[in-house]
Amino acid sequence: MISPPSSTGTQAPPHRRCAVEFHALPSRIGQVRRIVVAQLRYWRLGPLIDAAVLGVTELLANVHRYAGADKHCRVELALSWGRLTVSVHDHDPRLPSVRSPANAPVTSPERTAAGGRGLALVAAVSASWGMRARRDGSGKTVWFALPAAPVASAARLAPPAAPEAGGPMRAVGPVVEPEAGPASARTSAPPLP
Repeated sequence: MISPPSSTGTQAPPHRRCAVEFHALPSRIGQVRRIVVAQLRYWRLGPLIDAAVLGVTELLANVHRYAGADKHCRVELALSWGRLTVSVHDHDPRLPSVRSPANAPVTSPERTAAGGRGLALVAAVSASWGMRARRDGSGKTVWFALPAAPVASAARLAPPAAPEAGGPMRAVGPVVEPEAGPASARTSAPPLP
């Protein structure tokens, strides 16, 4: 949704949101990566593709690995105020923990484990990230944000003349910031070089 110009003649930044729901199975995770790529290209955010795909892959791998039998989840992309926020919502109320293999003793299995570094990767490629459990205990949201270049005009977000077959996800409304509450955690990653 693009806000109309204010009375001072300046235009509010555009807000875009899209979401896809599915089961976090390995074959579906690949499809979601392709959807994310298509949507970011549609929004003309090509420079964010690699970081967004890496982050969403790690978060979906966590859902697949830890969410138990109910692997149903929703991936949401929200563009607002020069920031792309990628959120993964699932039905497992347990919040993930960040493992730090670098701080583990050299002989520790944590230090040599093949897994357990997903959230550290998300933190490394994002400007900020966080998690929150739903108040009713029915699941959680893990999200990360990437800085997006401000959109100069509404014309940059206009759809291309001929969208590809199967088109990108449908925008669903204005952006709502990730909630902060007692069961949430927010961290900031160091700036990327």
